Amino acid sequence: MSQRCAWSTVTELETQYHDEVWGVPQTDDQILFEYLILESAQAGLSWRTILEKREGYRRQYEGFDPQKVAEFDADKIEAMLQDAGIVRHRGKLEASVKNARIFLELQKEHGSFAKYIWQFVNYKPVQNSWQNMSEVPGSTPESIAMSKALKKLGMNFVGPTICYAFMQATGMVNDHEVGCIRYQPCKQLAETFAL
Repeated sequence: MSQRCAWSTVTELETQYHDEVWGVPQTDDQILFEYLILESAQAGLSWRTILEKREGYRRQYEGFDPQKVAEFDADKIEAMLQDAGIVRHRGKLEASVKNARIFLELQKEHGSFAKYIWQFVNYKPVQNSWQNMSEVPGSTPESIAMSKALKKLGMNFVGPTICYAFMQATGMVNDHEVGCIRYQPCKQLAETFAL
């Protein structure tokens, strides 16, 4: 019987996300930006809530184009607050615009956001070997360092736990259980990873 990490079997959305996204190393800046937005939006909520609203986010965030998001103004924020298709939290929406501007600065400075963000795992996906999800930490020294660095630059809603969830989503860490059908495929992707 093929096995998946227990959290991913509750809904079809979670299973699809688990099978196609979680733990797959990402270097595409637009995808990294999308997860930066989505993980920040998750703060205090369940990931399922965010997955269910993902299409709403795609629509409101112009396909997660950081250039466009960086130009959002007060009127756009007000319009977004009327949309039940996303999490209507003024602080998170305003932070996403600020974070987009910092994201663009980091792109310019480092050549890509990927080159900047992957330094926190020494440019190589971290391979864990958990038997059970209960062993997976909420944050790690790497996610704490990432959080500190991003906050110092002025980003908001990027605490150590959010940063760790971002690292899991973008394959900076492989936190699939060893017995999961996705553990080996993600491990192989990590072995051939190059930035």
